[in-house]
Amino acid sequence: MEREWRKYLRELLDSVQNPDYIRPQDIPNIDLYMDQVTTFMDEHLETTKRFEDDKLLTKTMINNYTKNNLLPNPNKKKYSREHMYLLVFIYYLKNFLSISDVKRIVEPMQQLFYGSDSDITLGEIYHRIVETEKDVAQDLGKDVMNKFLVSRGAFDDVKDPDEREFLNIFSFIAMLSFDVYLKKAMIEKIIDELLVPAQEERKTSKKETPKKSKEPNE
Repeated sequence: MEREWRKYLRELLDSVQNPDYIRPQDIPNIDLYMDQVTTFMDEHLETTKRFEDDKLLTKTMINNYTKNNLLPNPNKKKYSREHMYLLVFIYYLKNFLSISDVKRIVEPMQQLFYGSDSDITLGEIYHRIVETEKDVAQDLGKDVMNKFLVSRGAFDDVKDPDEREFLNIFSFIAMLSFDVYLKKAMIEKIIDELLVPAQEERKTSKKETPKKSKEPNE
């Protein structure tokens, strides 16, 4: 049983450490219509589905993101590469954060970098984040293996093998879950204490900036 567990864990880690992410060069260099956007996401993120009939991204979702200012309006019903970068960020964030928290992260992202003359583009931001996440996925292995080893010995005193095996699995799940809980709580504090005040300050600054008066006609 122990050998089977280790084999399963290696396979599990391989699936996490080599995620099927959308590489920057995968995103088309042309604007896409709504149907093309949803088809693209389905094709490139299909392996992230838990169940075959899961919906990754629907027209209704995209329309709601636009309506709630997570995503800029399309240009003549077409979505640019910048739209796609934001959609991928939204897709991953909404898997563990509330949509209101996703908005607090993505809204300033699009206000600062979408179609702007900033020193860095959304494409460059996306590329750097993808490269960083590769390292994060690799480092995950050591932490998960340590939790696994601890969980396998957590209930050695339970005599019934079936009960002991269930409790070992439950212990492993609980340790992973607590890790997710703590990191989610940290993200929420960062949003509340850093992102929200900064966004409010930007809004206040815009309101206080006096409008330039028009020059009188000669």
